[in-house]
Amino acid sequence: MRRTRSRIEAEIDVAIEDARWEEAVPDLEPLVIRAVEAGIAAAPARPAGVLEVSVLLADDEAVQELNRTWRAKDKPTNVLSFPAAPQPRHAGVATPLGDVVLAYDTVLRESTEQSKPLRDHLAHLLVHGTLHLLGQDHETGEAEADAMEALEIAALAGLGIPNPYAEDHFDEPPDAPP
Repeated sequence: MRRTRSRIEAEIDVAIEDARWEEAVPDLEPLVIRAVEAGIAAAPARPAGVLEVSVLLADDEAVQELNRTWRAKDKPTNVLSFPAAPQPRHAGVATPLGDVVLAYDTVLRESTEQSKPLRDHLAHLLVHGTLHLLGQDHETGEAEADAMEALEIAALAGLGIPNPYAEDHFDEPPDAPP
């Protein structure tokens, strides 16, 4: 695990448990750091001062175990976010936001099914998970889901990644005139 001080007042710890991540994604750690930073920067409200985020790049088995233990869902998922409990601020000490964990097998499968580059899908899920750490939630209602989606799109645009929610309309016939 390597601790990196990022440009936006964040300490981002990256642990790579599954070596396939490094084989599949060139410049993996800098991508992780930029994506987490983008998620933090996109959040409408975030704690002041230096923030700390831990990222674990694992496999489906590890994520399934976490999902079963903490969410009572016995299946792997692409990303899990575990927000840290609120803590008092201390001068010179980073405020923990929480942990983001990703499953290689699921993320790779989804990127293939969605015809998206793995690195773009990974960046999207890192932004998504980071926004969860900062209190965003897409499961509480349509308005919240739309707001979170807009934040993700903006964060990813800043990374040069296209809107992951845009549908490919090339196969559809153009709208017929009225």
